[in-house]
Amino acid sequence: MLSLPSTPPPKSKILVLGAGNFGSCLADHLGNSDHEVFMWSREARFVEYFNKHHRNPDYLKDHEFSTNIRVVGPEIPSRAMMKQMDVLLFAIPTQGVRETLIKLQHSFDRANLPLMIFVNKGIETGTHALTLEIIADTCGSEIARAATFISGPSFATEIVRRQPTSVSVASLTESQARKASEIFHQPWFRCYTGSDPIGLELAGALKNVYAIATGLADGLGFENNTRAGLITRGLAEMTRIGTAYGASPLTFLGLAGVGDLFLTCSSPTSRNYTVGYRLGKGEPLEDIIKTLGSVAEGVTTVKGLKKIIDEMQVSAPLANGIYALLYEGKDLHEGIQELMCRPPSRELDLPEKAGEPAKRLMQKLGLDT
Repeated sequence: MLSLPSTPPPKSKILVLGAGNFGSCLADHLGNSDHEVFMWSREARFVEYFNKHHRNPDYLKDHEFSTNIRVVGPEIPSRAMMKQMDVLLFAIPTQGVRETLIKLQHSFDRANLPLMIFVNKGIETGTHALTLEIIADTCGSEIARAATFISGPSFATEIVRRQPTSVSVASLTESQARKASEIFHQPWFRCYTGSDPIGLELAGALKNVYAIATGLADGLGFENNTRAGLITRGLAEMTRIGTAYGASPLTFLGLAGVGDLFLTCSSPTSRNYTVGYRLGKGEPLEDIIKTLGSVAEGVTTVKGLKKIIDEMQVSAPLANGIYALLYEGKDLHEGIQELMCRPPSRELDLPEKAGEPAKRLMQKLGLDT
């Protein structure tokens, strides 16, 4: 039987898996919160550079990181090291989560499992699985039920400058969400707990797709009316998709939904907005991806989202339009014309039949009641 972790002590040992932009900033936040933080990188040159200079050579280059952080790698963390950890924080792109969990799951001490927190935002291509399902597939239903997810409007550059930030923390096991919140909570970093990780995951993944749409509009020279309309219709579409999937519609009105959507759709700092903006300026997608410098998960997320939309037969004209533009060679101006010339429709509606994908996932987790 899986033994859930007791309340973490004021000072915890935390392993952050992933040394990218967001993983680094969260490691810094946790280090400055007096936790003992280890950050895993698969690159030997990164390990050496960070431990010597307390700086990230690739991201947040001007920031001096907490001395409570030590980088390990490039080898996968050992079972002995994993047994010492109170918290495992997964900050790797969604497309790499399955591979990483397969490598690590044999090292988990299931009698004394660390608190497992996931901060990636996306849908796995091929399987169109959420991270919750990936965890169940690789580690088992008990670990998935205890997993915790954090999402919300949280740019890394602002977190490291200690600007007030608020996020959502959700888990199917409420006590785990509370523990993750306690780990992260600081006067400059406020956490709100919830029990809908499916909705939180979908909101965090889908908003990246709509950020591409608002970036496109700005790149084409459209202004405030267009952006406000896209954000609002994007929220309606996200809520409709999420409800059809089986999430709570209220989740999309929270920090992981409208909060993160507004942030990602309205700031040039957003990688997904930047992809859209550059597409609107006429750059080919392949060139944008090569020169972006970091992962824009909306580009891959829309592939899995397209499969989910088709399976559920839910109306999602914006998401379908972005997919057609990125992967079907749709002409940008033709696509805009088609969207704007659709017949008038009801502004707000939720599907009558909802929840089949979530029901299947709950069955996989042993929670079908």
